[in-house]
Amino acid sequence: MSEIIHLYHTNDVHSHFENWPRIAHFLQKRKNLHQETGEDTLLLDIGDHVDRWHPYTEGTLGKGNVCLLNDSGYQYVTIGNNEGITLPYEALSSLYDQATFKVLVANLYNENRIRPDWAHPYFIHTTNHGTKIALIGITAYFQKFYVTLGWHLNEPFDELKKQLQDIHNQADLVVVLSHLGIHDDERMAAEFPEVDVILGAHTHHVLHQGRMIGNTLLCGAGKYGQFVGHVEVKLDAKKRIINKAARLYDTNELEEAPNEEQWIESLNNAGRLELEEEVVTLTESIENNWFQPSPLSKLLCESLKEWTTADCAILNAGLLLEALPKGPVTKGDIHRICPHPINPCVIELNGAELKEILLQSRDVEWPHILLKGLGFRGKIMGIMVYEGIDFVKNEDGLIKKVMINGNELHSDQKYKLAIPDMFTFGRFFPQIQRTEAKEYFMPEFLRDLLGWKLVKNNLGQ
Repeated sequence: MSEIIHLYHTNDVHSHFENWPRIAHFLQKRKNLHQETGEDTLLLDIGDHVDRWHPYTEGTLGKGNVCLLNDSGYQYVTIGNNEGITLPYEALSSLYDQATFKVLVANLYNENRIRPDWAHPYFIHTTNHGTKIALIGITAYFQKFYVTLGWHLNEPFDELKKQLQDIHNQADLVVVLSHLGIHDDERMAAEFPEVDVILGAHTHHVLHQGRMIGNTLLCGAGKYGQFVGHVEVKLDAKKRIINKAARLYDTNELEEAPNEEQWIESLNNAGRLELEEEVVTLTESIENNWFQPSPLSKLLCESLKEWTTADCAILNAGLLLEALPKGPVTKGDIHRICPHPINPCVIELNGAELKEILLQSRDVEWPHILLKGLGFRGKIMGIMVYEGIDFVKNEDGLIKKVMINGNELHSDQKYKLAIPDMFTFGRFFPQIQRTEAKEYFMPEFLRDLLGWKLVKNNLGQ
């Protein structure tokens, strides 16, 4: 007698809860349907469900996301980089205290090389028909960030090899929850043919019917809950795989959930309530502008330089989405205007390298660039803002020298430049990406520095 197993998967939701009510509604209906026909259903999330741009996630430090996964009946999840490196150590350590699902992440350890109690390298799920499914979780290798936060991360492929050896001959079906990205998933399929299904994430790839590499089925359901993935596996009486097929369901085409809009608004309100704590009271508003120098972006850049004790600092004005009005300023206000999970970073370079970066930063086209990813949760780049840096021009308006804290920049002198960490990823500044000497300040985000600076200046007091 043959058996059909259904794997439903989401990934990279990034706290885009506008799609969550109908996802949860759809999954419950499908689960009920398969239950009626005696077919097993597994619900899995492949990481980056948490994203601190949303006030509900920020206010609960991700525990609200865990409640949503619980309520929707998820059974297995892995972590993405947003769970792993945007939460303080204590917050990640307690994130899954109330989880009713299993967290699978094989390559995460604490600094003593001991796997945390809440993280399982794999789990062997037994269906109602006695079929054994080995589920292995693996997450992206952001080792330097994890170490800064007090964790240790093993190289994913080394860890996967070890776990596959551990489960050898114990399972009829091997499924990897992979928050590594499509290119590593392709490599995984080629190097580990014993893996039957890879449920992918991280690079937000969309594989409508999946992709076969050898005998391995690769899957990916995009981002933001725009799709729900479904893998159907059929086995014969001897538990040999007869067929496996993947498809995606477009969330826009799913049945609307009851009271959907009210639910979404209630979640927003719950987040706002969590962030009502007052930080400071302003006697005057602090204006912000994406296209010309303004007090608020200058204040943020000042805080970046002071917090990191760097020689100088640069950032883009688009990091601040709004001005701060006169009156009480709450944690929610600061979160609203600076929602990005972006950390401060200091790079050390010589004067020639610094000058190259600073001149490149003055590209006249950059302020209008529509920017997505790299941790940025705003709209456009905005102008560059500088602290401790001045440009001296000649009569023709061309830069003739660069000044650092009032002294002329020297090519062979060492300097420490403070930046938002998104500049280290190479899209705008290849020189920064190539620089080895980088120090990341974690778990603080730029908004934490802004709040600190507002209090330090005692504005309005």
